[in-house]
Amino acid sequence: GDALFPQARLLRIARSFAPRCQILDELTMHAVIKTGGKQYRVSAGDKLNVETLPVEAGGEVAFDQVLMLSDGDNIEIGAPFLVGVTVTAKVVEHGRGEKIRIVKFKRRKHYKRQAGHRQNYTRVEITGVARG
Repeated sequence: GDALFPQARLLRIARSFAPRCQILDELTMHAVIKTGGKQYRVSAGDKLNVETLPVEAGGEVAFDQVLMLSDGDNIEIGAPFLVGVTVTAKVVEHGRGEKIRIVKFKRRKHYKRQAGHRQNYTRVEITGVARG
């Protein structure tokens, strides 16, 4: 049966790992931070692309707009932000995202506009979540 449905086998494997992943999830400290008008759920060691930051590659950056902090069963929610909680990160690189195509078109009206766009980003690696 697995030869015909390889995703069924992958689902079984994923389910066998699920309990262990939940245990690891509870041990690590997670935070929800706000930067560049977006919110990200982060923990130490995560790498993510955020809106461009004015920091050189290799530099440190601190996110002080922390909306939520989860440490095992203890969950703190800010109103709107938590006071005294900071998330530190190291800037890995600056880059540009994939090109997206913008097409505006109206049929039978001789109207067609095309444009492209590549969004700049900063790749950061979360180094720690700390109070105070």
